[in-house]
Amino acid sequence: MTTTSLPIEPANTPYPPAAVAAPAKASRWHRLVRGSESDPRWVRPTLLALLATTAVLYLWNLGASSWGNSFYSAAAQAGSVNWEAFFYGSSDAANSITVDKTPASLWVMAASVRLFGLNSWSILVPQALMGVATVGLLYATVRRAMNNRTSTHVDDDGTTTVVPAPNWSAPAAALLAGAVMALTPVAVLMFKFNNPDALLVLLLVAAVYAFTRACEKASTWWLVAVGALIGFGFLTKMLQALLIVPVFALIYLIVAPTRIRTRFLQLLAAGIALIASAGWWIAIVELMPADMRPYIGGSQTNSIMELVLGYNGLGRLTGNETGSVVPGGGATGAGAAGGPGGGMWGETGIGRMFNAEIGGQVAWLIPAAIILGIAGLWLTRRTARTDSTRTALLVWGGWLAVTMLVFSFMQGIFHAYYTVALAPAIGAVVGIGAILLWERRESVFAGTVMAATVLVTAGWAFVLLNRSSEFLPWLAPLVLAAGFIVAFAIATVSFLPSRVAGAIAIAAVIVGLAGPTAYAVQTSVSSHSGSIPTAGPTVAGAMGGPGGMRGPGGAGGPGGAGRAGGPGMMPPTGTQGFTGMPPQGQGQMPTIPGATGTTQGGTGGPGGGPGGLLNSTTPSAALTAMLQQDSANYTWVAAAIGSQNASGYQLATGDPVMPIGGFNGSDPSPTLDEFKQLVAQGKIHYFIGGQAGGPGGQSGSSSQISAWVQQNFTAQTVDGTTLYDLTTQTNG
Repeated sequence: MTTTSLPIEPANTPYPPAAVAAPAKASRWHRLVRGSESDPRWVRPTLLALLATTAVLYLWNLGASSWGNSFYSAAAQAGSVNWEAFFYGSSDAANSITVDKTPASLWVMAASVRLFGLNSWSILVPQALMGVATVGLLYATVRRAMNNRTSTHVDDDGTTTVVPAPNWSAPAAALLAGAVMALTPVAVLMFKFNNPDALLVLLLVAAVYAFTRACEKASTWWLVAVGALIGFGFLTKMLQALLIVPVFALIYLIVAPTRIRTRFLQLLAAGIALIASAGWWIAIVELMPADMRPYIGGSQTNSIMELVLGYNGLGRLTGNETGSVVPGGGATGAGAAGGPGGGMWGETGIGRMFNAEIGGQVAWLIPAAIILGIAGLWLTRRTARTDSTRTALLVWGGWLAVTMLVFSFMQGIFHAYYTVALAPAIGAVVGIGAILLWERRESVFAGTVMAATVLVTAGWAFVLLNRSSEFLPWLAPLVLAAGFIVAFAIATVSFLPSRVAGAIAIAAVIVGLAGPTAYAVQTSVSSHSGSIPTAGPTVAGAMGGPGGMRGPGGAGGPGGAGRAGGPGMMPPTGTQGFTGMPPQGQGQMPTIPGATGTTQGGTGGPGGGPGGLLNSTTPSAALTAMLQQDSANYTWVAAAIGSQNASGYQLATGDPVMPIGGFNGSDPSPTLDEFKQLVAQGKIHYFIGGQAGGPGGQSGSSSQISAWVQQNFTAQTVDGTTLYDLTTQTNG
């Protein structure tokens, strides 16, 4: 067998040299629209179309979601009017307590609100723009990893020829990766929503881009940038940002084009950058005297380290989360959502990402990613140690594998929308693996693997679509039938003309993306609010949260049972997220004495009743005006149990509302004695009665405060909401 290497020649340019002499303005416009002269003409217009489509998808109907997650919206409002609240991520501008996360995502929202005023668009548009930026960065990262490759072809006589990879292959892989990412239903959801996940995913994709640059020439500065980006990811969503750190470290030690001692030193520098970028804020908060900062929400000891290592750290893995919705995981009983080992948050195990709750969110192309990733690694097995394409497969595949395994087996709080972190990795592996195989489509191996991938993807889409049998019922059989046809065509593609082969490739992409695109569009045109949103239509057997069915009409009313939930659930209305109560047997969300309203669809009961653990309230105009009366005379115009309960009133009035007990109503902030002192000082005007607190009960402080208010102050009802005027005490 002989091997022939052909020289890499510059691509023919379709433009005459005279075009270079065009005016600067025209040249810049030409470069924007045309892109690189070495690219096929379709590359740049397709990229611009992808980014524009992503923007439309993520911005469409955005205002319908109102405040999205009002828990974070209220904190953004607080940060927009008070710099201390901005820095700490306080729930209210009077800085009684912080949210239960590090505040980086709040900084973006608060800055936007400060610039553009308080409204749903100023809060949600930054998330959508982060989504567009993520797709663009993913394109740039995958393309860079696939550039300047060679391709090996084996002739009939056994001669192996090494030639430059086609100039379309790198941009095609990058565009496919970006399209898969953009159309993943949970990505559409979270880039239209104001949870921290949007910024986290953007920062992690940026970290992979920096890592790709670092691996090219063993660049210390690019590796330091990786550490800094992950550090800011930590300030966005704590330990989840660190899941890919072992993947980066191990791969860099293997592939970096420098001696091993230098690699270790460079990784040490990156580690220092990570600690510095994540640790400066943690150190300030930890060292600041407790009486000079707000209480740390989500902790039971007013400690940021407890929050980092416990409630938002190892507790998520073990289920032992003090102050959580269901401490210790493992709940059982009527209406329990999970199976063995899953407790309230669903059954754990390798099948978790494919079950009714998660599958339609993110898993459409996970089987394809696994097949194509393995095939891509096999095809690149003989490349140089430093090969950038194989490195990319290892990085993105490692990201996918590690994150999937953690999500599959974690015992603590887990929600379907967390899986947005998988979307970039799925897109990248599918894009790279598919193009590596397509370049070799004349071989039996490549044709067989591609055909099998299409069949598996179409079959899995058929299963997922049938879980939503009332949603586009014609789509599932159509995708399955098309999958068989396209798979057969791919198996015979080596005998077909190139134009026909290109059409088959496009058909394969359509088959793979038809299901997630349908879910993505449905997600885009729907409103989403509350703490636990989900993407797509109603799915049989899916749980939108503890004891609640995802999608409209998916759960029973109060005290009733839905298709998948347990008793005691509230019906979701008008959103795709969970809006209900926890099931019986896991602790009931306690009610504050005097409560008369209920939360439905995040808008409160009739006339704007009190909110609950997972949804805020939309108070009536009369109630809002009452809370705003003489507001300048009080530090807090009102106090309410739980951050969600308080957030609706704060967003309506624009004035601080104290969230007693933080998000779950279980944090000991304030204590009864502290609350009494604040009331005696005339700092709180009203106490709002209503349901709040996590399953398992309110904290001792919350319950004590509720009882004390009922015993010592007179209740009045305004449009279905019970208020206690704390300036007029009836009993000593």
